[in-house]
Amino acid sequence: MTARMAFGRRAWKEVAHLLTDFPMALIGFIYVVVTVSVGVGLSVTVVGLPLLAAGLAGARQLGRLERARARALLGVRIEEPSPLPHRPGAGFFAWLWTGLKDPVAWRTMLYGFIRLPWGVLTFAVTLVAMVVLWPVLGYVTRGLTTVDRALVRGLLAPSDELERRITELESDRSVVVDTAAADLRRIERNLHDGAQARLVALAMGLGLAKEKLLEDPEAAAAMVEEAHGEVKLALQELRDLARGIHPAVLTDRGLDAALSAVASRCTVPVRVTVDLPERPADAMEGIAYFTVSELLQNVSKHSRARTAAVDVWRADDRLLIQVTDDGRGGARLDGGTGMAGLAERLGAVDGLFVLDSPAGGPTTVTAELPWRHRDAAHPAAR
Repeated sequence: MTARMAFGRRAWKEVAHLLTDFPMALIGFIYVVVTVSVGVGLSVTVVGLPLLAAGLAGARQLGRLERARARALLGVRIEEPSPLPHRPGAGFFAWLWTGLKDPVAWRTMLYGFIRLPWGVLTFAVTLVAMVVLWPVLGYVTRGLTTVDRALVRGLLAPSDELERRITELESDRSVVVDTAAADLRRIERNLHDGAQARLVALAMGLGLAKEKLLEDPEAAAAMVEEAHGEVKLALQELRDLARGIHPAVLTDRGLDAALSAVASRCTVPVRVTVDLPERPADAMEGIAYFTVSELLQNVSKHSRARTAAVDVWRADDRLLIQVTDDGRGGARLDGGTGMAGLAERLGAVDGLFVLDSPAGGPTTVTAELPWRHRDAAHPAAR
C-alpha cells in the first residue's frame, strides 16, 4: 500500500504542486509587495490609487491561475468568483472605488503574501522526501497538500453565500427584464391587432355613415348599427386585455374569487381551495394568480383531463400553490407549454417550481413563493 501511495498518480500530482509552490509563491510575493508598496507609496499623488486598483485587478488573475493549478494538481474544485460589477457610463471614480474594495482581490493578495515561507518549506521538505524518505513520500505530500488545500479554499474561494446570491440576482434580473419586455410586446401586439384595429374600422364606418346620413338614412342607420357592434367587441377586447394585465376581481376580492373566476373559464371542472389567513402582498398575489391561470390554460389545451384542482395555502413564510389534473401526463419543462417560463418567473422572486407529470398522469405542479405581508396602508388590506 505504501508503494502504491508513494508512486500513485495522485501522489505525483501532489509532488508537482509542492515543487511548483516555491516559484509561484515567489512570483506572488513579489507582485504583492511591489503592487502595495507602489500603490500606497504613491497614494498622495493622482496615480497611486489607480495603480493599486489595477494591481488588485491583476491579483484576480493570479488567483485564477492558482485555482487552475489547484484544480489540475490537487483536485480542488472551486468556483470562479463573479466578475466585478461594471455599469456602462459609471465613470472613472466608480471603477476606482469598485476595484479598491474588491474582497476577492484583497484575499488573493493576502494569499500571495503569506505563501512565500510556506512555499519555501514545502519545496525543501518535498525534495528531501524524494531523496531519503521516498517510501513515505505519499504520506508526506498528502499532509503538506492538506494545508495547501485549506489555504486555497480559505483565501481563493469566493464568499460562497454572497457570490451565489449575486449570481442568482444577476440571473433573476435578466429574467425579470426579459419577462417585462415580453409582456409589453404582448400588450402592444394585442392592442395593435385587436382593439386598435377595431377602433380604426369603427372611425371609418362612422365617417361613411355621416356622409350617407342625409342621402341614404337607412344605409347610415345600418352602418351605425354595425359600428355599435364593433364598439361592443372593442370594449370586450379591452376588458380581456385589462384582465390579462391585472384583473379587477383580484384587486378587489383577492385570490379566492380571482382563481374561482379563472377556474370557471377552464374547459374541465376545477375545484378551487384557498386557505389563507390574510392576503399576501400585491406582487406575490399577482404572481400566484398568473401562475394558476397559465397552468389551467395548459390543462385546457394539453392535458385531456376530466377534472382538476387548485389548492393555495400558507406554510410558515411560504405561499404554496398546487395544481393537479387527472390527464394524460407527460408534461415537461422543455415541452413548449410555458412551464419553463413559469419556473423562471418564480425563480426570479426566490420561488420554486416543481413538476411531477409521469406518462399516463396524473400531473401535479407545486409552486412556492415567499410570503410577504400586504402593506397595511393598501386599501384592500383594510
